[in-house]
Amino acid sequence: MLSPDLAQLYGAEPRALLQAVRRNLDRFPEDFVFRLSWEESQALFLHGAASPGSVPVSRSQSVTLKRGQNIKYLPFVFTQEGIAMLSSVLRSPRAIQVNIEIMRAFVRLRQLLATHADLARKLTAMEKKYDTQFKVVFDALRALMREPEKKKKAIGFAAKEAKGRYGK
Repeated sequence: MLSPDLAQLYGAEPRALLQAVRRNLDRFPEDFVFRLSWEESQALFLHGAASPGSVPVSRSQSVTLKRGQNIKYLPFVFTQEGIAMLSSVLRSPRAIQVNIEIMRAFVRLRQLLATHADLARKLTAMEKKYDTQFKVVFDALRALMREPEKKKKAIGFAAKEAKGRYGK
């Protein structure tokens, strides 16, 4: 996400967001945050991928634009890791709440993984305890515990049956 959009999302001033990043540069490696080039920012704006206030519109000082349409610095782009790190360095109430929710999500994920591992251990113990007549049941339970395989989408176009002028 672009820095002006994140500032709006977190309820912080864009200037405060960039200041927080500069004060904590060691928390933002290149795979967390990077700055767009002039050409990249123009391409984003021209293709409608960014809001008008997020990307510079003109380099010329002689052009009169509405307030906020021509920013002084090129925007930063934050990856998902950068967005999570940003929530820990900003002081806005919304950023604090986002950071709390991220921590809670990590705790829930760890609990879920621990429960899954515990269930697999119990199933293995039961399988050793009972004889082969329950093997089918244990195999079915293991199949249910496995992650479902994601279906791969076919690449290319699917040709539909074309009807001619005479309904063939």
